[in-house]
Amino acid sequence: MDDPYAPARDALVGDGLGGGAADGDAREFDDADPAVLAARLDDADPLSAFADRYHVPGDRLYMDGNSLGPASDAALASLDRVVDEWRERLISGWTDADPPWFSVGERLGDALAPLVGADPAEVVVGNSITVNIHTLIGTFLDELLAGNGPERAEVEAADGSWDPSVDPAVLANGLDFPSDHYAIRAQLRQRGIDPDEKLRVVESRDGRTIDPRDVEAALAAHDDVGIVFMPTALYRSGQLFDVPRITEAAHEAGAYAGFDAAHSAGAVPHRFGESGVDFAVWCTYKYLNAGPGSVGALFVAERHHGLTPALTGWWGHEKATQFEMNMEYTPADSAGAWQIGTPPLLAAAPLEGSVELLREAGIDRLRAKSLALTDFLIALADDRLPEVSVGTPREHAVRGGHVALEHPDAERLSAALKDRGVVVDFRPPNVVRVCPAAPYTSFADVLEVVDEIEAILDSGVHEKYATGEGGVT
Repeated sequence: MDDPYAPARDALVGDGLGGGAADGDAREFDDADPAVLAARLDDADPLSAFADRYHVPGDRLYMDGNSLGPASDAALASLDRVVDEWRERLISGWTDADPPWFSVGERLGDALAPLVGADPAEVVVGNSITVNIHTLIGTFLDELLAGNGPERAEVEAADGSWDPSVDPAVLANGLDFPSDHYAIRAQLRQRGIDPDEKLRVVESRDGRTIDPRDVEAALAAHDDVGIVFMPTALYRSGQLFDVPRITEAAHEAGAYAGFDAAHSAGAVPHRFGESGVDFAVWCTYKYLNAGPGSVGALFVAERHHGLTPALTGWWGHEKATQFEMNMEYTPADSAGAWQIGTPPLLAAAPLEGSVELLREAGIDRLRAKSLALTDFLIALADDRLPEVSVGTPREHAVRGGHVALEHPDAERLSAALKDRGVVVDFRPPNVVRVCPAAPYTSFADVLEVVDEIEAILDSGVHEKYATGEGGVT
């Protein structure tokens, strides 16, 4: 079989579990039994051995890697190495560790760059994701206020000029992760711009997704939008955005295009450079599996290197003269300029091992398996869970790495699942997010999760749980 995951796709886009294949081919085995189908998929899975390199307690089914990925042998090894270097080398670790700590942000940026389709100098690791939103939104607002737009020779409308007498607006959407809006509003306020007027929000038609036509319509309706800032994937529904389309629409309107890739980096291959993206941010503790509170990462296209970041700090200074301690700030001529303070080595160290493990697996292979796992999950939900609606797009091109299962008692269902060792999370008002992450999840795991959901709903055991207890994941 050329595609080891084809049976999962066929189960979703054909006639469902046990139905005919989408292309009309005869089935080679009896996949009317989901257990047989899961076993066949696991046997054929070229990535199955990677699960042994991650640490998930044997009494749990971990389906929350879109919130926090598990530890891997490789991540723990790189952390242990840096701890040992700290113990043995002390301050000399900055220059004499192997590799030196001094270049950690750039070195890890080089490792991440292929996962997002960027040149090494365009990616750096540093700060946190929200700090990176602050500094990048602020940087490009300053560019607009100085009269500079996103120059594009091939697009007449984006001629590189901006009327500095016009306060620029930022276009976001109503389903964003709230922290993104907090940061955008703060950066507008700091420049004397009223965020109630200039944070423009594209609303959802269905409460689950954002239609790219509505982004384009908002740009056509408002000529003051200077930055379009969208997620690559929505945190609730898992909708995957069309990055090239949104970038092109932004540039045609004379706006910069930025993205929050927190819910796709490490699970979905991106081509930020090829797509013309101006800047992007993401965290490393979800699909990149670098540990709780691990360091953030960012992308800045090469054409913008040399700009002065909105938030400057000594670690973004050009490396050759950083320790001359000049009072005049000289930004690095790379994405490294957007680093601010001394990098937290113990929060960055696990990323070295975790990203190398993902690169060994291959981002395209991880994406193929992720789609197959979510195909199988959606097909099982359709077949076995009549009380549940799937809030995640079914088309591969617009589906990220997790599935939003909608149920009126989603909060209680989530709590009941956790008591049965199934780790998921709840998002108000009615979503249980289930993330079968490709590096360490099997198709048998997915089937077991659906078995547990079905048993809970059939028995009504979830009804004994209280609601409104809160909690963050």
